[in-house]
Amino acid sequence: MPVARPEPDVRIEVVETLSGVAPDVWNRLAGTNPFLSHEFFSALHETGCASTAAGWTPQFLLLKSGSMLSGAMPLYLKAHSFGEYVFDWAWAEAYHRHGLAYYPKLVSAVPFTPVTGARLLASTDEDRSRLIRAALELARELDVSSLHCLFPTPDETRHMVAQGMMPRTTAQFHWSNHGYCSFDQFLAGFSHDKRKKVRQERRKVSDAGIRFKWLEGADIGERDWAFFNRCYRQTYREHGSTPYLNLAFFHRVGQTMPQHFVMIVAERAGTPIAASLAVRDSGRLCGRFWGALENHPALHFETCYYQSIEYCITRGIEKFEGGSRGEHKLARGLMPVETCSAHWLAHPQFSAAVEQFLARETQGMGQYIDELTDRSPYKRPPGNDGSERSAESTA
Repeated sequence: MPVARPEPDVRIEVVETLSGVAPDVWNRLAGTNPFLSHEFFSALHETGCASTAAGWTPQFLLLKSGSMLSGAMPLYLKAHSFGEYVFDWAWAEAYHRHGLAYYPKLVSAVPFTPVTGARLLASTDEDRSRLIRAALELARELDVSSLHCLFPTPDETRHMVAQGMMPRTTAQFHWSNHGYCSFDQFLAGFSHDKRKKVRQERRKVSDAGIRFKWLEGADIGERDWAFFNRCYRQTYREHGSTPYLNLAFFHRVGQTMPQHFVMIVAERAGTPIAASLAVRDSGRLCGRFWGALENHPALHFETCYYQSIEYCITRGIEKFEGGSRGEHKLARGLMPVETCSAHWLAHPQFSAAVEQFLARETQGMGQYIDELTDRSPYKRPPGNDGSERSAESTA
């Protein structure tokens, strides 16, 4: 008669650093998403970009089964709402008006990264549920106002809602590669007026004598990172904001995970004048940051969108994610898509008020996305006309 084996010891640990977790062990849980990698989180933490001094105190949850790491959840104790891209400033203001503290709060996210991906790094639903329960328990133990999970997958969002969190829907703009062989073939799917506008914008940049080069992986050298950092900081300076990232971070990821980075550099008369930075995996390119040292009409659109789309077509990449907000992306062929978040507020009355607000917001978001889709630059939904595309991308 077989003897039943006892369940391994299952416990949750809260850590402020990933230095005690081997990179290969963490990355087996994180999968292929570069933003979830040990290297990316460690670079954010160890260069001070996401640190206690910056208002991001790591409180990562580690789910241990015996001596094995079977699950994890990136989690931060936040002293503000900067760098999140799911906006709760109005909630914080409402707390303040009623004499209540909204900060600190707990946030599960990749700092400064509005990209959908796993937040419950585990292989089973049981372990995912354990991580959600542990995060909620930690929120109560720390007596914080709230717990927020930003840009989880839709399936994770459903798990969180099942455990009492409130769902929220926001919109981003993404481009899909329907097997295009060239930028002209992609543009052929636009209505005449929209196609004409794109060509005019591209011509303005070309007529200004601006040319582009794509730098990938190890081809991005220290001088390139220094130039990009200069552009990046200039953009923040022009908007009166403080940059989230620093040169040490860019150098660090350039050394530890170079294969995931693409830098698009604009040059005039052989001198670099602007650059955008994107992160790629096997199936998507995520546009992240840009900056320019000179101002030229349509330079932003060309550097950030048209060159990125052309890169995806050339490399056979299925999707380009243009980041949060920005209806101007619609006219450049990026279509609105829904993104998710989940929220828990400790205060019963505020929780009820936010739940009502989210119900109204969700309905409005659906209408907003429908309205944007109706304003699509495409003659018909992209990919539905076989005459305008070849076989599916091999990416």
